[in-house]
Amino acid sequence: MVHKITDETFAAELASHENVVIKFYADWCGSCRLFAPKFTRLSKDENFETIRFLEVNAEENPEIRKVANVNNLPYFATFKNGQLVQGETTSKEEFLVKMLDQLKA
Repeated sequence: MVHKITDETFAAELASHENVVIKFYADWCGSCRLFAPKFTRLSKDENFETIRFLEVNAEENPEIRKVANVNNLPYFATFKNGQLVQGETTSKEEFLVKMLDQLKA
């Protein structure tokens, strides 16, 4: 399951989950819309059940965007124990799966 967050709920989510992945998107971003079903499917994959899947509108939440160093969309950031591990712009599912596998390790 994918949970929507905001600047206001970001810190609480990081504090309450060891492994977190965040998808940054914008409503105008076509690649973001195309990737959404893949992200949802990965969030339901039992291989990634120890990872909290979050998404945030990058345009409406500048604080989270700064923390993750977002430079383009769609952008994915992984966090472990509240610390940024990796952040990348990609629309390739295989690349995100590698990020998730590294986060679980």
